[in-house]
Amino acid sequence: MIYSGEVWPFIVILVAGFLATDLWRWLGVLTAQRIDESSELLRWVRAVSTALVAGLVARIVLFPVGAMALAPLSGRVGAVAVGFLVFILVRRNVFAGILAGEAVLVALTVAASGQLF
Repeated sequence: MIYSGEVWPFIVILVAGFLATDLWRWLGVLTAQRIDESSELLRWVRAVSTALVAGLVARIVLFPVGAMALAPLSGRVGAVAVGFLVFILVRRNVFAGILAGEAVLVALTVAASGQLF
């Protein structure tokens, strides 16, 4: 039998998780019809979000932690360059760019370590 003392932490986690994520998603769905895609505010939000993603990618590539730090800097930079080039060449296909960059990163890391397995 489950007692209320054992369940309440899970209920708090579920409610907090909902409020932190799903609440804002539903508010976005409800207000999306009234947003002008060409407005200055939305262009600014798009620019800020793009800059944040670019900054995070640069941080991961230049100052990695964990397993990414095992990959040589040249491999990380080369993977980003190849991924971006493939993204452009394959009609701005994000999936193709990520797949190509990841393949280059793995191949260069394996080549630098000298071990396949």
